[in-house]
Amino acid sequence: MKFVSLALAATALASLGSAAHADTVILTADAMVDVERGRLVDDPVITIVDGVIETVTSGEAPEIDGAQYVDLSGQTILPGLIDMHVHLTSDHDLHGYRRLSVSDERATISGVVNARTTLMAGFTTVRNVGAGSFGDVALRDAINEGDIAGPRMFVSGPPIGITGGHCSDENLLPPEYQSVGENVADGPWAARAAVRKNRKYGVDMIKTCSTGGVLSKGTKVGAPQYTVEELTALTDEAHSHGLKVASHAHGAEGIVNALKAGVDTIEHASFIDDEGIELALENGAFLSMDIYVTEFILGEGEAAGILPESLEKERKVGEIQRENFRKAHAAGAKIILGTDAGVYPHGDNARQLSRMVRFGMTPAEALRAATSNAADALGQIGSVGVIAPKAHADIIAVTGNPLADISLLETVSFVMKEGKVYKSN
Repeated sequence: MKFVSLALAATALASLGSAAHADTVILTADAMVDVERGRLVDDPVITIVDGVIETVTSGEAPEIDGAQYVDLSGQTILPGLIDMHVHLTSDHDLHGYRRLSVSDERATISGVVNARTTLMAGFTTVRNVGAGSFGDVALRDAINEGDIAGPRMFVSGPPIGITGGHCSDENLLPPEYQSVGENVADGPWAARAAVRKNRKYGVDMIKTCSTGGVLSKGTKVGAPQYTVEELTALTDEAHSHGLKVASHAHGAEGIVNALKAGVDTIEHASFIDDEGIELALENGAFLSMDIYVTEFILGEGEAAGILPESLEKERKVGEIQRENFRKAHAAGAKIILGTDAGVYPHGDNARQLSRMVRFGMTPAEALRAATSNAADALGQIGSVGVIAPKAHADIIAVTGNPLADISLLETVSFVMKEGKVYKSN
């Protein structure tokens, strides 16, 4: 099976003559997943120059002097996966009051370990939605500069929200400690100022909360946080600087408020109703629904320090969220893979893919949620989430056909990011 025309292949290969002295890699495998078409392509040949895909053909590999050859016989390749909701500076066994013992500096060091674990699991790009003291900015920069191994990161820095809110304030300590969260911002102008501060310190996006949450003390999971006026000011300020906005939102009213304000992605979307789905479709907003994490919270959360009130909230959220995932998907909503890694162990991100299939998606649709759809939500179409010319050479491999068994992606055998091999059997 030919993936590109012979004429195009000949033209592309001729252009490689001048690039042969560059860092050239020729990668071959038994098959490649064409994610957009939901099919396998036999005998792919990927030519990579300086970390960028130059050509994608099939058949015999070209002979290029000085090139490195990577032979993945017996394996199936596909684009590196994208998780749109992680917390690399958080650890799964440090919930509730245990979090008070962890400094921001220690959390960032943990992020170094978690970044590598995530990359080795086949996730070559992530969106980090919340980290104290801009630890995720430091982590991103260290990865980009080659100091440490990790996925490509798009980061939010400290989330912005209301006094006593889920993602912004510190609600664990009593009032005599006078503890206030890092990015509490009440009112439209305070919200704008918080966006400006985050932009100043190097974020790629903005994270806010328009409802309460499961893991925060004293917040009601479905109760709205921020008014439409405040959310609109925050979103307008972010968009004016070219920054996308992700809003944590469980409750139906808070989801609608965030969508009316123009946010780009809704995180969790547990109690989304018909109005919210319709508005998301109308706005072109993406839904990131973490339908795997409930299994960890209810199965192992108590041992990890999750508070009893949080466990009770999750019991009310998990099943409804999964049914609404099925409903939103059936309505044609744009869904991306977002797992909340850090609440559960890093590296288990791909476990959510089988749950997405169980609750209504085909394997190809689940893969698109973790590749091309996620790239679209990031504003990175053609750059990540695809094996195609001009894209970053982010490629993973498994033994078998993930279109037949999506759970194969829970154990990847090969990881390449920007043309560099990080894992290979």
